[in-house]
Amino acid sequence: MTQPVVSPVVPGSPRVAVIGGGPAGLMAAEVLAAAGVQVDVYDAMASVGRKFLLAGKGGMNITHSEPYPDFVRRYGARHAQVADWLGDFDADAVRGWIHELGIETFVGTSGRVFPLEMKAAPLLRAWLHRLKESGVRFHMRHRWLGWQDGQLRVATPDGEHLIDADATILALGGASWARLGSDGAWVPLLAERGVDVAPLIPANCGFDVRWSPHFSERFAGAPLLTVAAGVRGADGAIAWRKGQFVVTQGGVEGSLVYALSARLRNAIVRDGAATLWLDLAPDHDAGRVFDEVTRGRGSRSMASHLQSRLGIKGVKAGLLHECLSKADYADPARLASAIKALPVTLVRPRPIDEAISSAGGVRFEALAERSAMLRALPGVFVAGEMVDWEAPTGGYLLTACFASGRAAGRAALAWLASRGQ
Repeated sequence: MTQPVVSPVVPGSPRVAVIGGGPAGLMAAEVLAAAGVQVDVYDAMASVGRKFLLAGKGGMNITHSEPYPDFVRRYGARHAQVADWLGDFDADAVRGWIHELGIETFVGTSGRVFPLEMKAAPLLRAWLHRLKESGVRFHMRHRWLGWQDGQLRVATPDGEHLIDADATILALGGASWARLGSDGAWVPLLAERGVDVAPLIPANCGFDVRWSPHFSERFAGAPLLTVAAGVRGADGAIAWRKGQFVVTQGGVEGSLVYALSARLRNAIVRDGAATLWLDLAPDHDAGRVFDEVTRGRGSRSMASHLQSRLGIKGVKAGLLHECLSKADYADPARLASAIKALPVTLVRPRPIDEAISSAGGVRFEALAERSAMLRALPGVFVAGEMVDWEAPTGGYLLTACFASGRAAGRAALAWLASRGQ
């Protein structure tokens, strides 16, 4: 039998339950606590910010310094809705907030913004200290199970409990990296309450390619460090982007692939496969490549010729053999064209639990107009990756999670005020 949780509450102060201790939930808690609300944060894991900490292991990319109009466009089809969040808390505000926590930042050569120490742990420690000082209470190993008779059902180490709250903010993440807490288990709980939820799908993910056994065995793990890639648009043109990625045993992954993953994934859904176009010599124009490939090479093999004239060797040379027919490779004109636009066929995204983030989730149409509150569940607000938006890596994901958490906290305050609480 479920038992009510009895917690001391400041007399006269409303109580808000924040379900999920990631960046969005913690930011919502900060906004609420600053307004004098009693905030209780519940998380299924043993500590908060698990995914935040893991994402920062390779260097905590907190946001991006590019101009605001370009920044907003990174959010694709949902950029207008995300812009509503960012209007209150943009990239500059994120940096200012971090500085207030005593953490210095710097802008890298790519425009990405990092903490000076390049680590997530000091930032999270400072943030949690401030939240606890403001009265936020944390309840670990508390898994939300839905509702019962208007109360929140929570599984705890001591059994199942019912929790009263004047408002609830759900910040449960998507469905990537389930071992860190974001397992998508909330989807049926909201769907059965009439909330419109788009299926959760992988974003910022790798893709499977049907490599030959020879190519896979020889080049699995090989990085492409100087390359450009793109997806052909409806007008037939390819918008090239320079970057890096890695050939895996069964496909491709890495930052350049992640940046194109939404378009690639959508093409697979639409057509059953997608073509990733590669420019293996992005520092040379097509004319230069043609001239070098077609010039006389004497007794040298084409492989030696390409290496000496264009620096194409290793995995780049392997890709040409893998993706071209023998006839195309033997034709200098067609080979030169392929070096500047080599088609690689992708057959499916990698599983969602391997993805850096997920797309899908609560549709914006399920929210009250310009609010984070669910139309079907008054007093329940959503934030972070569980809402239906996506963005590439580079600080955009984290910035929108922070901003959406602030928006949810402010919306909850407005709703409480409208009820005289």
